[in-house]
This record gives sequence, C-alpha cells and structure tokens, in this order.
Amino acid sequence: MITLAVVPLFVNAGAAILPALLAGIVSFVAIRFKPGEWIRICRTRPAVPLGLVAAGILLWFAMGWFTPAPPASSRGGNAAATLPGEINWVRFALDLRKAEARAATRPEEERSNNRAAASDLPYYFRAGSARTGHAGGPSPSGLQALWEYSGEENAMMLSSPIVNGNAVYGASTVLDPPGSFGAVFRLNAATGEAVWCTTLKDPQSKMDFKGFFSSPALSADGKSLLIGQGLHPDFDSELVCLDTETGAVRWMIPTPLHVEGSPAIEGDIVVAGAGAVEKEPDHKPKGDPEKEGNPGYVLGARISDGKLLWKYPVVDPESSPAIIAGVAYIGSGVNGNAVCALRIGPDEELKAKGLERLVWKTTTPYPATGAVSIDGDLVLIGCGKGDFVFAAPDPEGLVLALDRTTGAIRWKTVIPDAVLGAIAVRDNKAIVPVRNGEVIALDLARNGSILWRTPLGENSAVLAAPAFTGTHVYATNQRGYLFVLDATTGKVIEKQYVNAANKPGEMGLSVSAPFITGGKLYIGTETGGLRAFTGKNPSE
Repeated sequence: MITLAVVPLFVNAGAAILPALLAGIVSFVAIRFKPGEWIRICRTRPAVPLGLVAAGILLWFAMGWFTPAPPASSRGGNAAATLPGEINWVRFALDLRKAEARAATRPEEERSNNRAAASDLPYYFRAGSARTGHAGGPSPSGLQALWEYSGEENAMMLSSPIVNGNAVYGASTVLDPPGSFGAVFRLNAATGEAVWCTTLKDPQSKMDFKGFFSSPALSADGKSLLIGQGLHPDFDSELVCLDTETGAVRWMIPTPLHVEGSPAIEGDIVVAGAGAVEKEPDHKPKGDPEKEGNPGYVLGARISDGKLLWKYPVVDPESSPAIIAGVAYIGSGVNGNAVCALRIGPDEELKAKGLERLVWKTTTPYPATGAVSIDGDLVLIGCGKGDFVFAAPDPEGLVLALDRTTGAIRWKTVIPDAVLGAIAVRDNKAIVPVRNGEVIALDLARNGSILWRTPLGENSAVLAAPAFTGTHVYATNQRGYLFVLDATTGKVIEKQYVNAANKPGEMGLSVSAPFITGGKLYIGTETGGLRAFTGKNPSE
C-alpha cells in the first residue's frame, strides 16, 4: 500500500514537470547557442542533443523522486510561475547572454586590468617569452602625457616597467660614483602616485640597493616581485624577491657578481643569470675565481621560500632568459658567444630522472647578450659587436633562429650592427632593435627576410626592446625620442620626446623599453622619470 501510494505521486509530479523542464532546456539552448549554431550542432554532433534529452529525463526522475507534490491549493495557480526550487532556464540563459554582452562592451582597459585574476601564468620581461611589451588593449596614438614619477633626485629609469591591473612596477638607479644606489617601487597606474618604494635591501643594517638595470618579473599569483640587482661594474649583488602588497624584501640570493638580466618564471621557479665583470683591455674576468675572475653562471631558485635550487656555469649570462615547458633558454655574452637550453628542475629531480641540466648549447659568432624570444618552436636571439655603452669600430650583427628542441640553426639574418634589446615577435613578424639606430622587421614565415627597415635618427642607437601590438611598433632611441611606427610599412606615425624638457639625456641611457596595456603606454627615461601616456582616442 505504501508503494502504491508513492508511485502515483511520483508519476503525477514528473508528468507535471517534464514538459516545462524539456521546454526550458530547449529554450535555454536556443537562446544560448542561437538557432543557426544549434542546427549546426544537431547535424554535426547528434550526440549533443541526445545527451541533453537524456539529461533532462534523468533530471525529471530525480526531481520527481526528491520533490514532494505541491499542495492541492497551488495546482490551479499560474502555470508560468516558477515553483520553489525550480530553475527558470529561460531567465538563466537570458541573464548569461546579458552578462556576456556586458563583458564584450566593457572597456578594454578594465578587461586588461583583470588579467591577473584570470591568468595562472607568470608575468616577466616584455610581458612574456614573445617579448611584445603588449599586455592587451588598443594601440594608443596621438600620445599625450598622463603622469610622471621621478622618484629620487637624479634617478634614471634604466629598468623596463611592467603593469598588472592598477599596479605599475619599476626600478630606478642613481649614479653615485664610484657606485650607485637604487629603488624598487609600485605606482598607481591611473595617477602615478607611489604605493610603496623600497630603497633598503637590508633594513637592519641600512644597506641600500645598488642601481637596477634588470626589469621586474611577477609571479603567477601576483604576490611576489622578482628582480636582479647591480650594474655592470658591480660585484656582490643579489636576486631579490619583494612582497607586491607592501614592498618588503621577502628574500635575497647573493651572488659574487651582478644580475643585470631580467628573471624569468615558470611555476614556483625563477631563473636568472649572474654576469661577469670584465676588465680592460681584453674584457676577461680576472682575479679571485670566486669573484673577480668568475665568468658567470645561471641559477634557479624556489620563489615560495627563496631556496637556491641549482647553479650552472654559463659564461657571462647577461641575457634575460625565457622559459617554456621546464626549459630555460639564455644567451651567453662576452667571451661566451652561445645560446644555452637548461632544464630548470632541482638537482635531485634531474638526478632521479637521469637527466642532464644542459639540453643543448649552440655557438654564436658574437656575444649573445640580448633577451631570448620564443615563437612556437623557434628560439630567436640577436647578437653582435658592441654593447650598451660602446659601439664597435667595425659593427656587425645577426639575428639567429634556433630549433627549440635541438638548438640547430634554422636560419640567420645579417644585421648591420649589434642587436642588444629583445626582439618582439607575433603574427609571423619579428621587430628587431639595432644599435645603428634602425628598427628592422623580419618575416618569420620566409626565413627571416627583411620586410622593412626604419632609421630613428643619425648616431642614435636603438638599445631598448620595441613594443609590438600587431598594428603598431613603439621604439625608443638613446637620445630619448619615442617613435610610433606602422607595423605593416615601418612608416613613422609620430614622435615624442620622453626625457625631461629642461634636462635632456646626455648619457645616451634611454634603455627602458615601452610597455603597453589598456590603451596606455608606460616607459622609463634617463631624465624624465617613469612616464605614462595615453592616446587622444583610447579606442584607437
């Protein structure tokens, strides 16, 4: 009797709910996917609609079993009303479509400012291994100054900024011969106001940071800022990790040398190079092999606790590494002339797997001091004679494309002078900064053939990496002029002086690379601080 009493109740409830349930699912699908798309799915993937019908039937049984019959007094009510616990599928689909429409029409700046929340990827020099310097949003044109941050008196911004959400991270240098001192800071991206500025690497002993050439990198969780310490003549410098909220130094890993290259991150591991200090006249390291005579090495550390995981000897690794799938690619500079691929796992992990640290090493004809760029299965790096301070009397340069798996040279393009800045790659195009003052575009689909070349002023080297949005190229020459180029033709669209108007840069140290996100451009300067620009029309 009990069973017979329950079965009619189950059937009656299910019979009442099933038509509305199936109609609701059909309405949801029609609204969510649109009729044309739903027809295409039914034709090409019939299992999808059959699965939906089966799911509806199962849901009907489940609701009938667990849902008691409604009171008799309610059965004569409005058939369109939603019963307690019932899902209005039509309203749900409409709300979902409205939310998507709001997201699509939301300002690009707001979407780009939410990058950190939506991404589980780290954020390092030039916005990642393609080195585009573009983190999303439109290409600003008709540049107008938004704000500037000067920091310490006479501070130079040799480091390149990164922007994440409403935070701009950067670093500065003040020359104080025979040494230097510096600071790491976080700014409000909208106003340029300092959120924090850290000048002491050891608050207890009141030890100042040395100057910064390295650019900051951001961990995937957005909580740790990694940056190298020291300028080229410096010994006893560190790889530094700071808390992004407070600017407090979380840990430091000392080196006997300096860390001018910008760190790269994958997971909980950061990789950086400790470069050699060369002596005149032969530019070879001399003295104590633990210090002055140390030719350099690459290190890997754990971000979460600052533990040094490994060191591997590489001659003068001033290059900024790129990491893909557990392998770091880094250039070897003066006296090294090579590109190396290194596994980044801890020593004990590699030993357990029977793997060597070095995956491959490819010799280059000149020092490879520029940042490594990755484009699919290609490793791109520039090299050449000369450095950031001195031009070679017989300049020569080269862009090399190496097989990412084997290190074999796929192709090479002769360049008239050294390539010291990072090469920006996207859409089968590489944008190359050249020490002779040119920006050159290469066709990656045609073995690096030259698409166009544009000079940015006589006797004015292009030392910094360009930013590349796909439609526009943004490049700076050492005299402090920022150029906006058409990415298709190389034609100069506009030109902007970024150093202080009343204090022109006299040292030729405009080496900070522009960073673009949300329709705004951020760049460090020799005399004008860290500056932000917006376009006349942010939608451009």
